[in-house]
Amino acid sequence: MATTLKDVATRKPVLATIRLLVPAGAAKPAPPVGPALGFYRLNLMAFCKDFNARTQKYKAETPMQVTLTAYKDSTFEFVVKSPSVSWFLKKAAGIDTASGRPGHSIVTSLSLRHVYEIAKLKQSDPFCKHMSLEALSKSIIGTAKSMGIEIVKDLD
Repeated sequence: MATTLKDVATRKPVLATIRLLVPAGAAKPAPPVGPALGFYRLNLMAFCKDFNARTQKYKAETPMQVTLTAYKDSTFEFVVKSPSVSWFLKKAAGIDTASGRPGHSIVTSLSLRHVYEIAKLKQSDPFCKHMSLEALSKSIIGTAKSMGIEIVKDLD
């Protein structure tokens, strides 16, 4: 995709790129959102309303990753990503923390069906949509191993 001179000339100058971890449907103009956006004089309420509207389909308190691009004219755009793979694995396994010694001690085990379901959810993420389910599944299995979670064909 080639950029033209007109595209470059009409681009807004970027002030900052801000990355946040905000619970789904619970964005408030309080920390961590308030100080991060207030520093760049962005409209906090507009962000909170838009974010809460976009994430209302997720269960409350699901940690959503947000990448916000702030422009010099005090406008912004943001992209909401799905929760991290480690969060999905912890929820599926029903554990609070991963293994302190991955590779040596196994905390729990999950089936390939769990991995497949997580891969399907992650494939809807804008940055993972080009990846195949097989590639995503392999990545999720690697993350599970590094957390001390064993992946088995079927749970007994």
